[in-house]
Amino acid sequence: MTAEARLVHQHVPGRSSPTPLLSPAAPSTIMPHAAGGRRDGEKMTTASSESSTSSNGQYYTFVKHYRTEIAASSSSVFSTLAAFPLDSVKTRMQTYQYKGFLDCVRHTYHTEKLGGFFRGVTAPMASITLVRTVSFSIYQRAKYSYSSWVKRNTGFDIIAHVNRQGTYPNLYSVACFGAAGATAGSVITFLACPFELTKLSAQVSVLLAERGGGVKGSHAVAASYQNKGTLRTMANIIKHRGVLGLYTGFNLHLLRDTLGTAIYFMVYESGKQIGNTFAGDHPNSNKLAVVAAGGMCGLVSWAMIYPIDSAKSIYQRNSLLYSKGQKVEPAPKIEFFKRHMYRGLGVSMSRSCVVNAIFFSSFEFIKKHITTLDEQGRL
Repeated sequence: MTAEARLVHQHVPGRSSPTPLLSPAAPSTIMPHAAGGRRDGEKMTTASSESSTSSNGQYYTFVKHYRTEIAASSSSVFSTLAAFPLDSVKTRMQTYQYKGFLDCVRHTYHTEKLGGFFRGVTAPMASITLVRTVSFSIYQRAKYSYSSWVKRNTGFDIIAHVNRQGTYPNLYSVACFGAAGATAGSVITFLACPFELTKLSAQVSVLLAERGGGVKGSHAVAASYQNKGTLRTMANIIKHRGVLGLYTGFNLHLLRDTLGTAIYFMVYESGKQIGNTFAGDHPNSNKLAVVAAGGMCGLVSWAMIYPIDSAKSIYQRNSLLYSKGQKVEPAPKIEFFKRHMYRGLGVSMSRSCVVNAIFFSSFEFIKKHITTLDEQGRL
């Protein structure tokens, strides 16, 4: 008998029967404080590890489920800061007469310094981030809902078609993206209108005080909008115009955002699909296609709706000169292909191109990165 075997069968004094020692391969029942059992610290470490794994799994699931919203909100911050000075110049050129872009820039810098280009940035930083996040969330859900409806009624799967390599946009895909965009645009108007009016009032507050208007008491009302933050500007609008004053120009805003967002997503989704097909890449994999489609959707949508936006901006500016109970002069007629309705178009298109190229590059990158993190978390 070997030494190991003798040790196994060795009689322990004081016990009625020999105590067998378990071999490493044999199953054992874990008993606390017993030889061969795990200590409390080891059990706690295992439980903590299992809890951590469970928490990580829940985190990855949550992040993946809301990756569209996370990517949209993060990207909005970057793109808004990068192009806000151009947006400020655009608004000034729409609402007041300047000799051109450089004249507006010189006048703004001379009278308000560098801070004038970022006047009112807080409102759009908050509102655009919130509006874009909600807009993309609604668009994503609407897109899949409309695609499912088309598939049930016609048998054509729009999403599968778009995600198939080597395909081009067709009537079904363009109509689906346009309808989903219009849905998102019409809904977010209720959220965006107060913020946009606040932004406009901050951007032109100095000009309002300088130039005023022909309405009695308008100079005093206009001066009250100067040097105020976002919340105080909102409070000032409510003071002079009432709570509903925050929705001044709502009909024009609704028309602009419904049409503009429909065109925006049609051009982006279709442009990205065409770019990937030309490059011979899989959908969403070509970075240049994303940048080009992002810039193009901003250019095309603004070019199509700019006269509506000009009419809205002029009407909202005029409303800031009136107090509650006073009748605001009617909004200017929307006229396409009329020179005065396109003041600041070049600035606006440049700004929109830059904003959306940055936005969609960041948006697609963050979404892809979140998906990768999720896959790593499941390994």
